[in-house]
Amino acid sequence: MVEKIIQQGAEAVLIKKGEMLLKRRVKKGYRIPEMDEKIRKLRTRSEAKLLEKAGKIVPVPKVFKVDEKAKEIDMEFIEGLKLSESLDDMKNWEEVCFAIGENIAKLHDAGIIHGDLTTSNMIWNSPQLNAAAAVDRGSLRSLKLLHHHPEPRGASVSKDAGGGGSKKAEGCESKNVECGKLYFIDFGLGFANGRVEDKAVDLYLIKEALEAKHFKRFEEYFAAVLEGYKASKNWNEVFDRLKKVEKRGRYKQNY
Repeated sequence: MVEKIIQQGAEAVLIKKGEMLLKRRVKKGYRIPEMDEKIRKLRTRSEAKLLEKAGKIVPVPKVFKVDEKAKEIDMEFIEGLKLSESLDDMKNWEEVCFAIGENIAKLHDAGIIHGDLTTSNMIWNSPQLNAAAAVDRGSLRSLKLLHHHPEPRGASVSKDAGGGGSKKAEGCESKNVECGKLYFIDFGLGFANGRVEDKAVDLYLIKEALEAKHFKRFEEYFAAVLEGYKASKNWNEVFDRLKKVEKRGRYKQNY
């Protein structure tokens, strides 16, 4: 099977193997070898468990195999558009951003903190994209041209816990309206049993990411994210804490 390195990060290398993705944690030369071994093993195990738990709530890559000795996770490769490259070109950006907030809310209500909420760790997958990818899997970037059909007036919000999409019209496939799924990837910095403070910081991270990468419209994007997050049973409490986190962030920037 042909293997292709698609990303080399500070913590791990991502290798595409057919329809699978292998995530291999790399050694850190600045650590004591025994400590490095322990840390990479622990983080590999933790991420795999978090993916399996999150996968019962929102769309994430399926875990096929965990090799703690090799510090590797074999998981599903998700076809689609990475939002860091595509969000600004999407006509249905409001639907997508609403889904971001809704998915975060579902994770938070289950006590899961993603820990690295940026649009680089989000993929929009849809039937249209899958059909196009089957014709040309080598040029996903060109698929931007296919997006998107505007959301019809009167669209209803999906309450499907694992759907990953939102504000969809009923029977959208037959009406030729985009019915996509939003996938969260890379739970390497995530953890369980998050507190209100952790949830607020998660939201602050996506706000900062939107401002840094999509600064022209980040306020509109983040407003839609917050609207989607209201699906959380504790959204009021988290929003109140978010205001305090934002004040701390502004203080650090001005210091």
